[in-house]
Amino acid sequence: MDFLKKHYEKILLGVVLLGLVGAMVFLPFMILHDRSILEDTRTQIISRPVKPLPPLDLTTESNAAERLRLPYQLDFETTNKLFNPVEWERAVDGTLIKIASGNEVGPGAVMIARILPLYFTLTLDSVQTNEFGVRYIIGVERQAAPVAWQRAKRQHYASVGEKNEAFTITDVQGPPSDPTQLVVQLTDSGETATISRTQPFRRVDAFMADLKYRPEGKSWDGQRVGDDLKFAGSDYIIVAINRNEVVLSAASNQKKTTLTYNPK
Repeated sequence: MDFLKKHYEKILLGVVLLGLVGAMVFLPFMILHDRSILEDTRTQIISRPVKPLPPLDLTTESNAAERLRLPYQLDFETTNKLFNPVEWERAVDGTLIKIASGNEVGPGAVMIARILPLYFTLTLDSVQTNEFGVRYIIGVERQAAPVAWQRAKRQHYASVGEKNEAFTITDVQGPPSDPTQLVVQLTDSGETATISRTQPFRRVDAFMADLKYRPEGKSWDGQRVGDDLKFAGSDYIIVAINRNEVVLSAASNQKKTTLTYNPK
């Protein structure tokens, strides 16, 4: 005990020194261990497998670019009524007509009630036999003739080979006094046609139309090419009629309007 009392400081110092020596001996191992941990951590961070980035969604940018390429068109003429208020007109029956498309009045508002064909017709009316031979009485009707009196049926007395302003008889089939058919050549077109007592020849030469204009309560029946119409404060001329259309021309500026026939 006396030894410990006398030398405890030396003993304590020796223990401390032994501890320091032990720490100095163990320190390199600790450093290596820490370095190993740091290296593993670095490797895990740096060498981590990288997932590919998802594809970019450029929908918003593409839509914006498309809008810039095709700018939005504002219609201030036909659909916008702030700067172009709707016009209304009163018909003769008192009803109001909304002017939306521009064809509610004027030539575009003319309606076609019907279109009828105008025929050129040949009929074998009778056969006349006398001392001079056989004469054939053939009726000629020109519904498309420009003058009214020319449209009525007129009869022509003709023999084979005799030419007139309408036809020439070129052949007789059957007995001359009671033929089954006559073969004729038309003067205007040169085409060949056959007629008999029961079977006339008909050819469409033109058309006429019945027209109506509702805003003013007007109607025109049997109108032909060249006829004049007056409505909406202007004059118009019919310049063409076919099976499905009527064409009007304004007398003031020759502007043409095509009307389509839609039979019900």
